Order: sequence, then C-alpha cells, then structure tokens
Amino acid sequence: MPQSSATDRIHRLVPSPAGRTHLVEQGTGPLVLLVHGFPESWYSWRHQLPALAAAGYRAVALDVRGYGRSSKPEAPTAYRILELVEDNVAVVEALGEESAIVVGHDWGANIAAVSALVRPDLFRAVGLLSVPYTPRGGPRPSEIFAQMGGDEEFYVSYFQEPGRAEAEIEPDVRGWLAGLYAALSADTMPAPGAPDPHFVSPGGAQRDRFPAGRLPHWLDEHDLDVYAGEFERTGMTGALNRYRNMDRDWEDLADHDGAPVTQPSLFIGGGRDASTTWLADAIAAYPTTLPGLLSSHLLDDCGHWIQQERPEDVNRILIDWLARVTSDR
Repeated sequence: MPQSSATDRIHRLVPSPAGRTHLVEQGTGPLVLLVHGFPESWYSWRHQLPALAAAGYRAVALDVRGYGRSSKPEAPTAYRILELVEDNVAVVEALGEESAIVVGHDWGANIAAVSALVRPDLFRAVGLLSVPYTPRGGPRPSEIFAQMGGDEEFYVSYFQEPGRAEAEIEPDVRGWLAGLYAALSADTMPAPGAPDPHFVSPGGAQRDRFPAGRLPHWLDEHDLDVYAGEFERTGMTGALNRYRNMDRDWEDLADHDGAPVTQPSLFIGGGRDASTTWLADAIAAYPTTLPGLLSSHLLDDCGHWIQQERPEDVNRILIDWLARVTSDR
C-alpha cells in the first residue's frame, strides 16, 4: 500500500465489518486515528492532518459509519458503539499497522475511549476532545435524559424517535447545520440566560433556538458547503442512529461497569462548552477514571467545535502529548 508524504492528502476506502470505511491519510510515522463527532465528518480534522503529518505522524481521519463515503447499514442496531470500535480496528489492520493512537471529538471521544477500553492491545493511547470520559454505570441513559429539562425535551431524547429529527433537518440541511454550529461556538452562541439550544420546547423544533444570520469565525461558506453536501447526499439517519443506541451501549458494556481507561491519555475541553460544564464531575474524577492522564486542558473562550475553533492551540497540545506518548518507541 503506498504511503503518503507530509504534503499529500490521500483518500481511500478500506474494508470494514459494515462494508467500507472512507478515510483521509496524510504523513508517515506512528498511526494517529482521528474520529469525528456529530454532525461532522473527516473534514473536521482538516487542520490537524497537515500539522500531525509535518510533526512525523501518519494522521488518518475517517468517516464514521453512517457518514460521508463510509457504509450506512439500514438497521439502527448497526450503530452501537462496539460496532464502531470494530470499524476502528478494521482501519488499523487495513493500514498494516500493529497499533494506533486514537483521538476523538464529541461522539468520536466516546468511540475513542471505548476503543481503548475494550482493545488495549491495539489502541495504546487515547485523546479526548470536548466530551470527558465517563465510565459505564448508573441508570439507563434514556431514563437520565428523560428527567432533564422539566417541561422541555433534552435534545438526545428528541433524537430518539426514528424520522423525527430527520423531518426537521433534511428539508434545509445547510441552514440547520449552520445554526447548530453557531449555537455551540463561543463567538456566536446564545447569550447567557437565553433559551438553551440543547433543549426543545413542547411542540417546537431544535432549530427554534439556533442563532441566525452569522457563521462562527471558524466556518466559511466553503466549509459549510462541504458539510451540507455530504448530509444532503446521505441523509441524517446514519448519523442520528448513534444516539438511538445509547441504551444498547449501556447493556453491551455491562462487563466494563465503572472501568477506567488506563492507557496514556489526553483531554482538551472548551471553557464555554456545555459538555465540559455539565460533566465537570467527570473531569474531576480523572485521577480514578483516566489514571494514565498526561495532559488536560480547558481552553478559555472556546465552544464545542474545539479543533476547528482553536486549531493552533489544539495542534500544539496534540503534538506535545504525542511526543510524550511515542518517546519510548
């Protein structure tokens, strides 16, 4: 298989349990697997691929199952997290590598953490962006989410019913994505005290609370066209099916209840991201849940789309951490 240079960006399709995984590769050296979140694609790592390649790594950003040019199984159960771990395993094997460092953002952070948890033989270090590691435990996720918001509906609950969120998003994918990206970006998010876009009013839609009329600084019209073009082509169901498997994940990971991720790890969060403020207790628990944590950062005045809002800071932190992880090789 041909290797890419630090200046080349190569697209390829590799076999996976679902059929195929699309990935974008740049550079040579230790493999760093980059896993995106919702609603994004490999493209959300566009700033990291050349930086990691220039630093001496084989950087590989994939389209998660259900996104982009990767396979999109019809069965909702095909999107449980252990299936996505197997896709990551298949990518490492298809690239001819014996191990990888896995880095994820948003849902990708969960996928990366579980990859490290269940396949420590293959994933030797894990980086988590925006969403802290929280071990499996407690009540069923659906029960927790149903209790959030009072008379309003938490967005994860809103996403549960097949077709419901699709009916809101798909008539205007570009407008919905622009609104969500703005709602969770530090420079365009609603002011403190404004209605929270993570919740849906009775009879309303999530987009009712999105800011309108201005893109966040990190997103230009071309970037938005790339994201919207992929989801207009594929639809939203594959991406949303990740949310529809959270109870199945809870069942599948019963043997790992409360388990720490012990490999060398990294966390980067946004200081204005609800994922880090709501899950502050999870971050505080890192000495127990991430005993191999080497580096932890909260970026001031940064929202949810961390590697796109603050690419230079994230690249610097990632490269410094990777140097520590790979110094013994």
